[in-house]
Amino acid sequence: MASVPTGHVYVRHLEAVTPSGSVRRLPDPRPDRAVTGAAWWPPRILEPGWVREHADELDVVHVHFGFDAVSPESLAAWADTLHHLGKPLVVTVHDLRNPHHDDPALHHAQLGALLARADAVITLTPGAALEIRERFGRTARVLPHPHVVDLDRLRRPRAPHEGFVVGVHCKSLRAGMDPLPVVETLARVLGGMPDATLRVDAHTDVMSADNPRHAPALADRLRALERAGAVDLRVHDYFTDDELFDYLGSLDVSVLPYRFGTHSGWLEACHDLGTTVVAPDCGYYAEQRPVLSYTAGDDVSLAAAVTRAHAARPQWRADLADRVAERDALDRAHEEIYRAVLAQRPLTLVP
Repeated sequence: MASVPTGHVYVRHLEAVTPSGSVRRLPDPRPDRAVTGAAWWPPRILEPGWVREHADELDVVHVHFGFDAVSPESLAAWADTLHHLGKPLVVTVHDLRNPHHDDPALHHAQLGALLARADAVITLTPGAALEIRERFGRTARVLPHPHVVDLDRLRRPRAPHEGFVVGVHCKSLRAGMDPLPVVETLARVLGGMPDATLRVDAHTDVMSADNPRHAPALADRLRALERAGAVDLRVHDYFTDDELFDYLGSLDVSVLPYRFGTHSGWLEACHDLGTTVVAPDCGYYAEQRPVLSYTAGDDVSLAAAVTRAHAARPQWRADLADRVAERDALDRAHEEIYRAVLAQRPLTLVP
């Protein structure tokens, strides 16, 4: 099995807690040249030359993420190469709209190239499956997102803390995010709750004037709100996984400041840790796990959702046994899909 990629928490947790060994995923190939300081590079598996060279090492290719930088035409040619080699293609649609792109046209075309040639299609929610059928004419099998937080941490009780802490993380300002109006609304609403704190996190690149990714309007306003005592502002580099889970576990509520999107691994991590998610009604967040929804861009519905979270204090934490059973079921379901597409597409000899 060649996954694109293998080294992602979603893909790692498709394997049963006690693996059967029936499905073996190849490690992610290293780039063919040094990429100094890069945290990501286009997966080599998406190169026709790579799959020709390694055809005898793999049976099925499964695409999840990583095709952002590949043109629709190149993706079509690559998928056609797979089919020429007799290698089935499975595609899991995580994002129906790329959160890094203002214009959805490119991602739509990329998905179209892949889904037109996929032997099986998977997605995470019924709503996404319906949209895939309407937009691309393909039937997608719905399989849930596995846990994100490691099982040892999932076993731990939540650490107690004082007050009611609401968090907004500005990250590094992807195209799909619009955090400032969300922060402004929350600062006003939480200012009337004596036990409430609004914690706002932002990456160093967004807040630093000498960085190409600097967002001056956001940085200036967050500093002003900090001086006014309206927010607890934390500026830092990317969290490690442990730091991220410590952060999420310290919140009562995590508000997703998204303008558009489809599904969310962040939401799944919050569910693992028992942190309530307030999510916009774009995409299919409310179909993934229990959330409090608001309408993106509407401060009234956002205020109502956070006020409800403060009053009700929902307890929606994932159950450890359920997450283990879900992961085992995902392992079986994916093996079933792989065997089915292999049965449908007999392998050919590589010339």
